[in-house]
Amino acid sequence: MIYLDSAATTPTDPAVVEAMLPFLREHFANPSASYSAARMVRKAVQTAREQVATLIGAHADEIVFTSCGTESINTAIASVRASWPEKTDLIIADTEHAATLEAAKRWNGQVIRAPVNRDGLIDLNQLRALLRPGHAALVSILWANNETGVIAPMHEITEIAHAAGALVHADAVQAAGKIEIDLRNMPVDFLSLSGHKFHAPKGIGALFVSQRVRFAPLLVGGGQENGRRSGTENVPGIVALGKAASLCDQHDLQPLRDHFEQRLISALPDSIIHGAQAIRLPNITSICLPGIDAAGMLILLDKANIACSAGSACHSAALHPSHVLEAMGFDAAHAASTLRFSFSRFNTKSESEAAAQAVIEAVHKIRSARGGSSAVIMN
Repeated sequence: MIYLDSAATTPTDPAVVEAMLPFLREHFANPSASYSAARMVRKAVQTAREQVATLIGAHADEIVFTSCGTESINTAIASVRASWPEKTDLIIADTEHAATLEAAKRWNGQVIRAPVNRDGLIDLNQLRALLRPGHAALVSILWANNETGVIAPMHEITEIAHAAGALVHADAVQAAGKIEIDLRNMPVDFLSLSGHKFHAPKGIGALFVSQRVRFAPLLVGGGQENGRRSGTENVPGIVALGKAASLCDQHDLQPLRDHFEQRLISALPDSIIHGAQAIRLPNITSICLPGIDAAGMLILLDKANIACSAGSACHSAALHPSHVLEAMGFDAAHAASTLRFSFSRFNTKSESEAAAQAVIEAVHKIRSARGGSSAVIMN
């Protein structure tokens, strides 16, 4: 299988598996206990905390381990609502991840959705106009979109939000490990990440909570994570997350993605790459193949041992029209002709080439069966 769905989940790095195995076998002690075996486990958790902090340019005590990006996002939003009840406004973009959109439904106040342009970017002047000083509590924005890879101007967003007295939560689930993040120069107040997006296993994530802000935990109980997230720690997952963070040395994935895109555009010139004029993550391409049903393409590509998706894999196994593409001004038919391909450091140029050829052949097959112009150059 040529796996090109790393925006959904990445293969676990073998070095990460090796790092976590001892904590599934002999080092099983509860880190909250007082004996020596527990102290050793507790030290491993602290080492992982420092590794994650290093990845994003934070202090170790600003890292809270969670079960996933979704929990981190929900925690940040709920914490702000509980900590600043006098401020009523939550500002999000129309292109947010489902975790943010659903968490916003629980916001006991006013939710303001900022529209985006054709490239999926918020108009900063419009954002400034939406922020009501004294009322704006939180701006929660995807740092990099999970469907298109378009990168938000977080510096400018943060400056505008803070000028209006609002806090900022950056959903960096897709961005972490793909682009440089240095919170020493980017004063967001909360940041979410998820290990399985950068070669750790599923079921482990983290939330950055700035030392500057108050925090109300979502989960209460035994007071683990310095009282910020109760529940016995997932030590193997935490160790794995730390190891994965230490291996994120910004592998250059853009040549693979660019080669793939160039092959498709050359052979299928009517194809449309979403966000092509914006700054994007180096590993994601969202491409519309006009007149081609994405569901049918997925079947053909699966038979060719190519794994990709028709958009976000975060709702369910069923296909849904992309709210992201619709927010960018594309209609449902356009969204239904769109596929997302996402690379990881385990992909090769030969895989990029083979996958592009498989897509070209599948499009040719579908268009020929329908009697339409294939608009395909076979080479």
